Amino acid sequence: MRKSNLRRVTPVRIGGFEASNRGPLFFIAGLCALESAELLARVGRALKSAFARAGARWVLKCSFDKANRSSIRSFRGRGLDYALEAFGRVKKALGVPLLTDIHEPGQAEKAARVADVLQIPAFLCRQTDLLVAAGKTGAAVNIKKGQFLSPWDMRNAVAKVESTGSRRILLTERGSSFGYGDIVADMRSLHVLRGFGYPVVFDATHACQLPGSLGEATGGERRHIPVLARAAVAAGVAGVSFETHPDPDRALSDGPNTLLLSHAAALARDLLAIDRLIKRMIP
Repeated sequence: MRKSNLRRVTPVRIGGFEASNRGPLFFIAGLCALESAELLARVGRALKSAFARAGARWVLKCSFDKANRSSIRSFRGRGLDYALEAFGRVKKALGVPLLTDIHEPGQAEKAARVADVLQIPAFLCRQTDLLVAAGKTGAAVNIKKGQFLSPWDMRNAVAKVESTGSRRILLTERGSSFGYGDIVADMRSLHVLRGFGYPVVFDATHACQLPGSLGEATGGERRHIPVLARAAVAAGVAGVSFETHPDPDRALSDGPNTLLLSHAAALARDLLAIDRLIKRMIP
C-alpha cells in the first residue's frame, strides 16, 4: 500500500534551529571520514564562513568510521575515541551542531554524548537494533534510505525509531542502485518521503557515486552535484547534505564524489535562492 500523509508535519530541533520541509533550507556538510582533527577544524571554519555569508543554517558532518569501504585495505577513519574527542573540540570551537554515523548499537549512547544527530548509514537502514538504540538516545536520528530500498519501505525504518517514543527523525535520499556500478536519484522519492511527515534531506554527493567502479574503491562524478542538488531543492526538501574537502582528489574516502571546498559557498547561495522561491509554492 503506497500511501503517505502529507498533512502531518513534525519539525525536528537540531541545535538552535528547527528542520522542517516547510521551513528554510538547512545543510549537512563536512568531511566524509575523519582524516585528522586539524583537517576537520579547517573544513569546519571554511564552511562556517561560507554558510554565514549565505545566511544558512547548518550541521557539521564527519564519520569516525567508514565500515562499508569496498576493500579491506581502504582507509576507514581514526577510531571512535579519537574521533569523539576531536568532534567535541571542533564542535565547541565552531558553535555548530554535529552529525556522525553509527554502525553498531553499542556505539549509539557514546556517540550521542557529542553528536546532535546520529546517522544510520544507507546499508544499515533496516537494522532494527541499531535504529532502536539510536532512537533511545534522544538525539535526532537521520536515516539514510538504502540504495536497495523503495521510498515506501522507509515507513518500517521510521516505525522502528518511533517505537522508542522518539519523533526526532530525519529521512535522507541518496539514490538507488541502477544495474551494476551506478546510482540514480529518483526525485519522486523525495515526495514520497515527505509524506511520512518528517524532514527530508537530499544527499547530493552520495547520489553521484559509481559503486565499485574503481575496483577496490567507489568512483563518482562530482560534476553532477550542483545539478542534482538544485533539482532536489526544487522538489521541496528540508535540507541538502554534501561532503567536501580542500582537495577531493587526495581525500582518503569518497573523493570522486566529494565537492571541492571552495565551491561550497556558491552552491549554498544557489540552493537557498531556489528554496526561497519554491517554498512559496509547495504546501
